Amino acid sequence: MEESFIQVKEMMFAMPNDDYQHALHKLREQKVRLTPQRRTILQYLISHHNHPSAEMVYTALKDQVDNISVATVYNTLKLFVDHALVIELKNGDGSTHFDFFGHPHYHVVCDNCGKITDVFDDQFASISKSMEQTTRDKTGYLVTGNHIEMHGICPECQRKLHLI
Repeated sequence: MEESFIQVKEMMFAMPNDDYQHALHKLREQKVRLTPQRRTILQYLISHHNHPSAEMVYTALKDQVDNISVATVYNTLKLFVDHALVIELKNGDGSTHFDFFGHPHYHVVCDNCGKITDVFDDQFASISKSMEQTTRDKTGYLVTGNHIEMHGICPECQRKLHLI
């Protein structure tokens, strides 16, 4: 039992590093300069699943990284979005949050508190491709991507609202 726990724990720590190396490789292929600030922001996004805003990223990193500014964070996040490593998520309050998209997944958003949760499912990739093909067939659009989002009330809000 302890051995399988260790293997699972090792896999959990190896995956973000694999994601990081893959993302760096993709950026190098696209001739993007990999500054220490960009590397640190990328590591933060890969290792945190809290769908941070640019301000949240800046606040988390400002004491750890030399020469980082809010503008650097915004510009880096835009660069990562432009290179399809990160997606933008518009929150119900009008703010923009960011999510590393190394593993295809969709989101569920709490309509009460705005919390965004990743949903990983082995069938998601095939469902997503099927939806894209259906969209092409029915509309003639050249589909360039999608961001699927579900809405509901998170378990914490359900408890607060006495729904469960």
